Amino acid sequence: MSEREKLLKKVQVLDFAMTETALYLDTHPSCTAALEYYRTLLAEKKKAQESYECQFGPLVQTSAAEGDKWTWIQCPWPWETEE
Repeated sequence: MSEREKLLKKVQVLDFAMTETALYLDTHPSCTAALEYYRTLLAEKKKAQESYECQFGPLVQTSAAEGDKWTWIQCPWPWETEE
């Protein structure tokens, strides 16, 4: 598995865990342990996404709007990479 795939997988796993934790928090809004877990996941996801984007370009369109120009189309699309 390439470094790109590893980082993408990490972001996806953290996204899934955040979604599941958010669903739990919807029904248990006073659960401080779940809220703290969600915050931990959020910090880890931000770090993983920043690492991915630093090496491979924007992962989401909102990241492509940072800076002085639109960068979404500058990186190769998945089918354009050699893997």
